[in-house]
Amino acid sequence: MKTHKFLAAAAASALALTLAACGSGSGEGGGGGDEPYIAIVSKGFQHQFWQAVKQGADEAAAEQGARVTFVGPATEQEVEEQLNMLTNDLAKNPDAVGFAALDSKAAAPLLDQAQAQDIPVVAFDSGVDSDIPVTTVATDNKAAAAEAAKNMAEELGGEGTVAMVVHDQTSSSGTDRRDGFREWMEANAPGITVLDPQYGGGDQLTSANITKSIISSNPDLDGIYASNEGSAIGVINGVRESGADGLTVVGFDSGQAQIDAINDGTMTGAVTQDPIDMGRQLVEAATKAINGEELPETIDTNFYWYDKDNIDSPEIQAAIYE
Repeated sequence: MKTHKFLAAAAASALALTLAACGSGSGEGGGGGDEPYIAIVSKGFQHQFWQAVKQGADEAAAEQGARVTFVGPATEQEVEEQLNMLTNDLAKNPDAVGFAALDSKAAAPLLDQAQAQDIPVVAFDSGVDSDIPVTTVATDNKAAAAEAAKNMAEELGGEGTVAMVVHDQTSSSGTDRRDGFREWMEANAPGITVLDPQYGGGDQLTSANITKSIISSNPDLDGIYASNEGSAIGVINGVRESGADGLTVVGFDSGQAQIDAINDGTMTGAVTQDPIDMGRQLVEAATKAINGEELPETIDTNFYWYDKDNIDSPEIQAAIYE
């Protein structure tokens, strides 16, 4: 299977955090050289998704003649640490900032600061409750979640009970992937009962424990939907540890664990974003903002449903990541 190779993908957790602290470029601030400096603050480093976004950003920066740094907290639950990272990056006076908010409201004062410093902000992956970002580079998360719901419903024949393990209820990606799945089911699959969402913070262990609790409490359960990479890996592990054969599991994102689970039948399929494309479009948008060019309100990045039938196709192979 053709797979993407990431510079930091094989690194251990400690190395990833070192990269997060140091960034991917040299030097500390903007304005000291001819290259525009773009500071990128992601949601984390623990998932291969963010390493893929970083790869796309690095590739686009090399093409655009820009310099980027790429940081993120150790987990997607560390809102305060992410805000500290954004504060530190703003102190370096970059030419532009890319920001994937863990909490769509909490960063508002820092976005005001960026505006006061005349630093354009490009939101990515998740939007923020502010009109300060010049654009938002993201997957249409509601549409992608609806695609997962559609495939879940087809697999279940339009009947059954399904649970949701969602990564959070503070970011727009979390709420959109929750609501997009639930709303599609309500409108198109009245024979399917969707249980109240459970939130695992995108943490694999927490999501696995939630999954085991759901299975234990719902003997009539037919399926589980997981809203991001960490949630999906947790659900896969929870299903295996429970011995719950026959459950229909659908997920979000990619990564080796989901690829393996689809190939061995534990997971029916998943919606993958295109994180390399997201990273590239983030840097391209930031470069245009630095140059004073107009940008659309949103820049929609790709998503694809993949399962055992199409996982080896060139289109899917270009979007999934290990």
